[in-house]
Amino acid sequence: MHHLHQELKVCSLFVAFQTFLGKDDVSQEVEEVLAESRVQRNTKLVSVLQLLRTRAVRWQVITVVVTMGCYQLCGLNAIWYYTNNIFSEAGINSETIPYVTLSTGAVETLAAVSSGLVIERLGRRPLLIGGFGLMIVFFAVLTVSLTLQNNVTWLPYLSIFCILAIIASFCIGPGGIPFVLTGEFFQQSQRPAAFMVAGTVNWLSNFAVGLLFPFIQSGLQNYCFLVFAAICFAGATYLFFVLPETKNKTLSEISHAFAKRNKVSLEMQEMNHYPEERKSSAEQESNFTSSVDNGETKQAIV
Repeated sequence: MHHLHQELKVCSLFVAFQTFLGKDDVSQEVEEVLAESRVQRNTKLVSVLQLLRTRAVRWQVITVVVTMGCYQLCGLNAIWYYTNNIFSEAGINSETIPYVTLSTGAVETLAAVSSGLVIERLGRRPLLIGGFGLMIVFFAVLTVSLTLQNNVTWLPYLSIFCILAIIASFCIGPGGIPFVLTGEFFQQSQRPAAFMVAGTVNWLSNFAVGLLFPFIQSGLQNYCFLVFAAICFAGATYLFFVLPETKNKTLSEISHAFAKRNKVSLEMQEMNHYPEERKSSAEQESNFTSSVDNGETKQAIV
């Protein structure tokens, strides 16, 4: 009975991965899921300190810290701070401004939905780097527009467009993908600690923006957005050189992409994934092989 249950489990995994990934050969993905599932039965959760000390995931942790830091420090909160003022400068009636502000929420929702629809087609890397890149462009244009809008009558409307464009650029990539990457970079036993690191960086960065932005705005006036453009540029540059594409990649493939940068061998990277398997490889390999081979019977069952 237990053996039949295992066969059905493997068959369900095959069908699910084939449907989700859109390909016939999903044996590698199924193999990784079953292997990790076995290991988790005897593996304790990794603490934050242990995660930070694990050399095999060093650059994954750094990448999570950078993306989560840029998520808060990229200036979106500053945009919300400026919205009503810019709408007022554009000549919009004060009673109408709250309704016009709804357009920012509509743009945010539309961009987020669009990102969710294309993320598996375009990938995480282009959306994340492209989002930061577009924010840099619109921050620069917004700075020019705010500086000159008292001299040119139509420039306030360009400022409104830049606000909407910055919000949309944020939502298509930087607004959600950092959380996706945190889940994709680490094995199950490391993910709670990884999300604790990500959450800590997220809230500390949010606190820093709330604390420092009034001083930045007071000192630099309209040029304060250049600070956020510089942060977006630094984040995009880091991601361009460090972040591999994780679309349709297994945990093993993602870890292999980081192996050279972490200065560990591929064997050490595999040991980091499934340390318990190496201790009893003979017994588990035979069980695993029979489980995966039973995937062949899925054709009969399906």
